Amino acid sequence: MAGNMTNKQIEQTTNPIITQDALAHLGDGRLAYVRAIRSEDVAGMFPQAPEIAPGVTLFALHAADGTPIMLTDTRESAIASAWSNELEAVSVH
Repeated sequence: MAGNMTNKQIEQTTNPIITQDALAHLGDGRLAYVRAIRSEDVAGMFPQAPEIAPGVTLFALHAADGTPIMLTDTRESAIASAWSNELEAVSVH
């Protein structure tokens, strides 16, 4: 069957495209991910956050659709926050 498929069809089968809308509904609002960010990028994601010294690595918890939820100084705290809010933290690469 693969012999009759085009390269694009094979690529879409092995690497399906997930739209932002599909991500928003992934896990019915129960999935989240943790991402390391630089303190210089905090203001763009969390405008209400106080000014933070440059060069600091922080961790942001995001909803599956990419919406920032919270900011902390350790990955473990971000995961704990996900659990306490009944969210499942997943790994992303």
